[in-house]
Amino acid sequence: MNQSPRFVRWFRDLSINDVAVVGGKNASLGEMVRELGQQGIRVPDGFAVTAEAYRKLLEVGGLAETIRRNLNGLDTRNIADLAERGQKIRQAILHTALPSELCTEILAAYSQLGLEYGYHPDVAVRSSATAEDLPSASFAGQQESFLNVQGEQSLLDACRQCLASLFTDRAISYRVDKGFDHFAVALSIGVQKMVRSDLACAGVLFTLDTESGFPDVVMISSAYGLGESVVKGRVDPDEFVVFKPLLDEPTLRPILKRAIGAKQEKLVYSKRVGHGTRIVSVPEEDRIRLTLTDVEVLMLARWGCVIERHYSAKAGQPRPMDIEWAKDGRTGELFILQARPETVHALARKSEVEVFRLEGKGTVLVEGKSVGARIGSGPVRIIRNVEELSTFQPGEVLVADMTDPDWEPTMKMAAAVVTNRGGRTCHAAIVSREIGVPCVVGTARATSVLGNGSAVTVSCAEGEVGKVYDGSIPFRRETIDLRNLARPKTKVMMNVGEQDRAFGLSALTNDGVGLAREEFIISSAIRVHPMALINFDQLSEGSEKQEIDRLTRNHPNKADYFVDKLAEGVARIVAAFYPKDVIVRLSDFKTNEYAGLLGGRQFEPDEENPMIGFRGASRYYDSRYRDGFLLECRAMMKVRKEIGLTNLELMVPFCRTIEEGKRVLAIMADAGLRSGDRGLEIYVMCEIPSNVILTEEFASIFDGFSIGSNDLTQLTLGLDRDSAIVAHLFDERNPAVMRLIEDVIRRARACGCKIGICGQAPSDYPEFARFLVRCGINSISLNPDTVLKTTQEILAMEKEIAN
Repeated sequence: MNQSPRFVRWFRDLSINDVAVVGGKNASLGEMVRELGQQGIRVPDGFAVTAEAYRKLLEVGGLAETIRRNLNGLDTRNIADLAERGQKIRQAILHTALPSELCTEILAAYSQLGLEYGYHPDVAVRSSATAEDLPSASFAGQQESFLNVQGEQSLLDACRQCLASLFTDRAISYRVDKGFDHFAVALSIGVQKMVRSDLACAGVLFTLDTESGFPDVVMISSAYGLGESVVKGRVDPDEFVVFKPLLDEPTLRPILKRAIGAKQEKLVYSKRVGHGTRIVSVPEEDRIRLTLTDVEVLMLARWGCVIERHYSAKAGQPRPMDIEWAKDGRTGELFILQARPETVHALARKSEVEVFRLEGKGTVLVEGKSVGARIGSGPVRIIRNVEELSTFQPGEVLVADMTDPDWEPTMKMAAAVVTNRGGRTCHAAIVSREIGVPCVVGTARATSVLGNGSAVTVSCAEGEVGKVYDGSIPFRRETIDLRNLARPKTKVMMNVGEQDRAFGLSALTNDGVGLAREEFIISSAIRVHPMALINFDQLSEGSEKQEIDRLTRNHPNKADYFVDKLAEGVARIVAAFYPKDVIVRLSDFKTNEYAGLLGGRQFEPDEENPMIGFRGASRYYDSRYRDGFLLECRAMMKVRKEIGLTNLELMVPFCRTIEEGKRVLAIMADAGLRSGDRGLEIYVMCEIPSNVILTEEFASIFDGFSIGSNDLTQLTLGLDRDSAIVAHLFDERNPAVMRLIEDVIRRARACGCKIGICGQAPSDYPEFARFLVRCGINSISLNPDTVLKTTQEILAMEKEIAN
């Protein structure tokens, strides 16, 4: 009778309850193979070498005393000493022969795997520690993995190196910092059939927004080749964001973002069969294309949600997940390679929001992708290789081409981290979030622009773009307590312009968005005048036309570029607050601002006073811009119909007359945006005295008003708010302005029409907010940084009225 293997367990025989036996990574693989395979999730087959094998090796080699002696008196902040001690332990393990019984079991299982995949299959050999992938500590990248291992001797060599990697410098330091006893942690090995993503693409996905912790999205990073390039931050990957709540609707395509990364290189199989990997450059024609189709993105997102739901049910609480995936270039099939709990936001105290704010200005030296929503400052220390780590001093800003997992002990001492390469889900980004250090990745040129010893401020608190400023700029850190906040009867909404900040802002107590501006999305994410896209062939030759051609190279119909980018930008704001109302104001650039867009000067008139010229509603039906407005309408239809965000409401700015309003509404209806269709409401800005004088008439064609106190003030007082000469006269608290506001609120309410305010005044002046409450306004939309403070003023005023 054959004896059951002592040291080997197949994935299909494991579950999440076997962490003590095979470590977190292998236990999770077994859980998915057993429990989720029937739901269509594909996991490559393989087996685990148990933690008992590691303990057996320590026993036969008498290694426990060697480990204990070398770790006695260790100070992990002494990088050189840590490296020397770790090297001695690893060498001791590598020079200890694997027990013959263990070798026999490993090779027997490898032979069995060959019956499924072919003689001597190519496998990944991965470490799986028994204190790994815990909700409180990821242990991400602490031990080694070996890819494209083929042949019996190569497999045994890789297994021995995996066991030794339990004592990499970074792993020793991580256990010390997390309070884990070195002898309470053992190592298992995972041997898994390789997915040929070297012929396609691979990456990671998170079932939340990695920066804000916003739970309703799946974030996917993808690059060509084996996924190690993404995990270790060697490349700037493509990024996709998918909205979870609408994923199960078969007719919808709820992708909120598609961003093409540089994807400079890829990790592929070495030229020698079964002998590891090599790095090759990616051709330019492949770099400029997305690595995944929409269908593949949605499939990965759905798989991520299935995995998250399963592990959440197991844990009895929400469990966001960090998942590695790969696409096989031979079959086109997608696979999940591993799944572990996300550890940063899983530990966050949801009752509090931490906010960092710059309190000065400075010159931006480099920009990249922001990680961590924090700010840090200090002198620059450029690190080009592991030997230079010993020069690093606590409080410096670590600047490198990319960080290596061996650098983690140094990263913990840094005021901030800046890299040339990498995306938001690379190893450096994950570690920086976990240790609470601001990090800017993918700057492309930080090591060449920043100078050693020069003071810089690294800001990740200004949205998706992380900035490195020259000099030490003062900043403040504020912790906002969200517990026990009463809600007023008056709706408290927010003004949101930057799509990059929307997920984080949604954590503030709010009733939705009273003003989402298109202008920031157009100027930052699109950059091109819509009419220049429609009439591209008629543009004058030159650098602007070349730049437009470059930006739109993946859009055969260049006008689609405007639609897609505007839809994605708006959708991220609308999704962040779903299902609360988000009122998006249609474009309200002035002619001089439109002219500043690429290709814009050819389509804009020169005006003496653009503030009261060709802007708002008057543009939408005019032949000079009507086709551009129809692109806006197409984008809004895409948000509501294709993505499925029917909480999007629309608002028409600067509408001077009733006839003008009717003409705009007719164009919108022809484009599919008809009031009442699937709950759509269309508002009008109340920012011209005629809007107040004709309140009842405007109320008869629009669903509501939003008071724009800035423009209403300038037009009531007859001054240009862009003029410094008369700026001292500009005050929304002027009695004439306040009388108009009081009048329009009273009359709109009498018509049964909604009325709110999205102007600056209630954000700046608490007494103005109290005045609006007295008048009976339905909603007040505030700048995000004043929401909590002004909410208290509104509550106090409502209490006063009630008494």
